[in-house]
Amino acid sequence: MLKSTNCGELRLAHAGQTVTLAGWVHRRRDHGALIFLDLRDRSGIVQMTCDAQTAPAAHAVLNGARIEYVIQVTGAVRPRPAGLANPNLPTGEIEILVESAQILNEARTPPFYINEDSDVDEALRLKYRYLDLRRPAMQHNIVLRHQVVKLMRDYMDAQGFIEIETPMLIKTTPEGARDYVVPSRVHPGEFYALPQSPQQLKQLLMVAGYERYFQIARCFRDEDLRADRQPEFTQLDVEMSFVDREDVMGAIEPLYIRIIETLGRKPIMQKPFPVLTYAEAMAKYGSDKPDLRFGMEITDLSDIVADATFGVFAGALAAGGQVKGIRAPGAAGFSRKQLDDLGEQAKRQGAKGLVWIAYREDGIKSSAAKYLAEAELAGIGERLAATAGDLVLIVADADRAVVAKSLGDLRLTLGAQLGQVRSDVHALCWVVEFPLLEWSAEAGRWTAMHHPFTSAMDEDWELLESDPGRVRAKAYDLVMDGWEVGGGSIRIHRRDRQQAMFRALGIGSEEAEEKFGHLLEAFEYGAPPHGGLATGIDRTVAILAGTTSIREVIAFPKTASATDLMFRSPSEVSPAQLRELHLAIVR
Repeated sequence: MLKSTNCGELRLAHAGQTVTLAGWVHRRRDHGALIFLDLRDRSGIVQMTCDAQTAPAAHAVLNGARIEYVIQVTGAVRPRPAGLANPNLPTGEIEILVESAQILNEARTPPFYINEDSDVDEALRLKYRYLDLRRPAMQHNIVLRHQVVKLMRDYMDAQGFIEIETPMLIKTTPEGARDYVVPSRVHPGEFYALPQSPQQLKQLLMVAGYERYFQIARCFRDEDLRADRQPEFTQLDVEMSFVDREDVMGAIEPLYIRIIETLGRKPIMQKPFPVLTYAEAMAKYGSDKPDLRFGMEITDLSDIVADATFGVFAGALAAGGQVKGIRAPGAAGFSRKQLDDLGEQAKRQGAKGLVWIAYREDGIKSSAAKYLAEAELAGIGERLAATAGDLVLIVADADRAVVAKSLGDLRLTLGAQLGQVRSDVHALCWVVEFPLLEWSAEAGRWTAMHHPFTSAMDEDWELLESDPGRVRAKAYDLVMDGWEVGGGSIRIHRRDRQQAMFRALGIGSEEAEEKFGHLLEAFEYGAPPHGGLATGIDRTVAILAGTTSIREVIAFPKTASATDLMFRSPSEVSPAQLRELHLAIVR
């Protein structure tokens, strides 16, 4: 091998040993007869000292070495001179006195500094991702990802789960997002689909009797991207037989506790994780992925303003809506522009406007002061525990979802802006009892909130035909610091109930047979009760790494427009390839 040890492993105990190292030139300082050089490999950095008097040939070689050159050196480990130790480096107490050196490969000047944690345009980083991945922060993230995945595998194995790979080329079926499709050369005009998840496959493994399955699964979805989405992503995929909701949650919660306490930098705010129903989460936090690291809960004010003559409030309540508000501590001094900006933010979430009340030392000021009685203003303040210096923001709407969404969005903005969000803990919770179905105005029919294989709550099955909107699902999401990191459900395992679900979704018997006949038939061969979930590895690692984008923890991610700047893909294919696949491009 070209090196006898790794740069970052050397310590004072190695003093006196002769070692051979290889890596990249991290920094270089030329003092004439003395050259000081920091050498970097995956394990860390160590300082080299080369003296022209004692090693003239090596000095001549290193005199030509520049940043990011790949070099090999041999030398003796020695303590650094008194007072020159570097406490910021694990190897800071020693240095290598170079005896011989050679350049293994030269390097062009990089397009950005690799030896500094400087702010670099993301497009440039992604174009030269192989250079970006050399940076210590990125190497930390990729190693952390490896550690998380290894811990997951070890934990699942210890709990009796079997890792089983499922195919990448499957049948396209309607499961929510758009499929990526792959044309078949040997079956002209027919296509495979890349799996959005191994959902049906893992259910079939339960029918096959494996009882406890897991997989570090690659998934593909053709959907609009955000900081926490990529067209291809990785999840811990889990399925269990003979379980109910609490069994699945009970299998995964200890795993996440172990991941955070072993590999994280912050403690968990509350154990066991709190369990909120979907209705509770939306009512208190305006989100089905609530960030519990701060309060500022949404509070119902409908009863306090029930007799108000203010048309905005009266109209919303008369239409069966709500009047709700949040308290922003210490924000009573917000300027008119700041308040107007918050009003525009609420409108972007569907609200028709935003009422504000500032509780100041010199009295109560409000955008609706002339419409609300003093008793109503005081009652609102008392309900929200507002004191001098606080700001109350109120949304009224006939659509309760609009009230929740707009106030939930404002809560997150103000929580961060006012320093309310705790940065020293991780807050996890479970959200359960989601609606089974949601109405799609665009499609003009009911759609599955999770996926069409999710079971209804036992007591709600009878409502599926008469009142679909009231049916609750045996579904559950795992939320961490306001990010949904996992989601799952107890599945339907009977043919008659799966067919009833398809009917509720507007999928007729012929379409169901054509697209899902394999699953329906399997349910007739002794399918056990089963359920599972999948947790996002990309999101989990991103939270642990303290980054807001999953691109920071993926080796080769796509941009927000689903392009790869390094490979310059997607790209056109040759006319010959199109002919082989029996395809034609229509411009």
